[in-house]
Amino acid sequence: MTQPLQFYTRQKETHQQELKKCSTKLLYSSLLRLFIFLVVAFGVWYFFGNMNAIVPLVIGGFALFLFLVSRHSDLKDKVDEQKELIKLQELELDILKNRKFQDLPEGTEFENPQHPFSQDIDLFGKGSFFQYLNRTALYEGTKKLAGLLGENSIREIRQKQEAIKELAKMPEWRQEFTALARLVKTETPSTQIVNWFRNYKKFVPGFIKWLPAVFSVLSGLVILAYTFDYIRGIQLTLWFLAGILFTGIYFKKINLLSGSVSKIQDTFHQYHLLLSLLEKAEFSSEVLKKKQALIHSEKKKASAIFREFSKAIDALDQRNNILFGIFANGFLLWDLRQSYKLEKWILAYRQNVENWFDVIEFSDAYNSLGNFAFNHPAYIFPEILQQKSGISAEKLAHPLLDPEKRVANNFRIKNEEFFIITGANMAGKSTFLRTVSLQIVMSNIGLPVCAEKCEYSPIKLITSMRTSDSLSDDESYFFSELKRLKFIVDEIKTDRYFIILDEILKGTNSTDKASGSKKFIRKLVKSNSTGIIATHDLSLCEITSELSQVRNHYFDAEIIKDELHFDYKFKDGVCQNMNASFLLRKMEIV
Repeated sequence: MTQPLQFYTRQKETHQQELKKCSTKLLYSSLLRLFIFLVVAFGVWYFFGNMNAIVPLVIGGFALFLFLVSRHSDLKDKVDEQKELIKLQELELDILKNRKFQDLPEGTEFENPQHPFSQDIDLFGKGSFFQYLNRTALYEGTKKLAGLLGENSIREIRQKQEAIKELAKMPEWRQEFTALARLVKTETPSTQIVNWFRNYKKFVPGFIKWLPAVFSVLSGLVILAYTFDYIRGIQLTLWFLAGILFTGIYFKKINLLSGSVSKIQDTFHQYHLLLSLLEKAEFSSEVLKKKQALIHSEKKKASAIFREFSKAIDALDQRNNILFGIFANGFLLWDLRQSYKLEKWILAYRQNVENWFDVIEFSDAYNSLGNFAFNHPAYIFPEILQQKSGISAEKLAHPLLDPEKRVANNFRIKNEEFFIITGANMAGKSTFLRTVSLQIVMSNIGLPVCAEKCEYSPIKLITSMRTSDSLSDDESYFFSELKRLKFIVDEIKTDRYFIILDEILKGTNSTDKASGSKKFIRKLVKSNSTGIIATHDLSLCEITSELSQVRNHYFDAEIIKDELHFDYKFKDGVCQNMNASFLLRKMEIV
């Protein structure tokens, strides 16, 4: 198995060498373009007054210059791609060596207090699992990844695992995809592009299919006739003005089309490269093969279809070069020719574009999952159990904790069991709750988990750990918590959930809290639910004598030589050592 650090170090060196080669070629390309320009300029000066020589020289020189511009653009794309690939290696090395990921996007826009679990387990935000996991290059891919993290689905987990395993074994392919996707400078979200295509109304008449070709041939004959003195300059000018005036009839609508497609030009230029990568990939996992099949649904490759549209946009965009635009429309009806091509493409493929966009954005999101699996070769993919047998994990730990410092725990909970966890402040209860929560989320997505062994009966997650009051809604903390508990009770009526609660009914007095908490636990047990409740209230542990489905566990703290010590170990029983009084005295608060 390739070790991530070695791979990224080697790849960085390789791409630095390739960047040096491409940069040299780019320099020579710039010098060649300058040389051609100077030759044409000298020719115009040398033959000044001799239009028979100047016109062919300018047209030929301009055509050669356009070819060199296209070639130069391709070289620049290669340089930009190598730069992005180097940045990717540096990013992964920094994260793996120094655990520096706090400058990556936080995903705060995806936070949702009403979500079944995301607000409680640091799924989004500063220092979140999303921030650590996310390597998407497209915003729509980022949204897709956020959706995968929060969808709470337990369907086809084995198939998801196979897709992630396969992508983990394709690091070069994944990085090339991400580097190309990073070069996309999108002005318009893909959803808006799809809607624009759906609602587009054509304006170019059908006879434009053949008219520009005929007109161009006739223009060539007119220019030849002028070159050999068969016609005079006034006749050449009139022919040229006829082309300009005919194009001018559609000038306003062509401008609107040009303005619209120019905003999506870069998207289609890069997306056709991404589709080409997807087409060439040889996938074996069911999930990836299904997605790949969506871009093989036409007679032509989707990448070639996207390239057609990209080239047509580029061609129409040449009108913005004033000199070219004037002569090309006067002699070739250029704008109408390119507008017809664009409209023909839109009408032919607008129903397919949404699927093709989805494949690209899905691949962008899944690349992050494959990258995570590749970066953590010691993590294991949970064994998915068909029977409802619960969760069993050995050496389970939180992936965001420093591997050198984190404490792993063995954990086993049967289906329809409830754990009550007690413990001193800072002893590890909340971290353990988030560890189990994240293990469930990661398992459902198909990711490997931070454990030495894990068996898992798929189940959805629902939590209540961070309830807050709402001044804007005039809600007290206690009422907000009751609403959250009501939400949980309603959800478990219709589906199976693993429930994780942290110190419920905090907003009322201790006697009322103890009584209400016991009643709530009885209700959860009666509903045949599974889950964990963390509490400081030791009286709640007494319910185990009444309900055989409930078991007590704890995290401990010891005071040794007037210092507080934690082992962060998950133990059977009820915690006997609390530390609030000790900490108040130690910090000289009391």
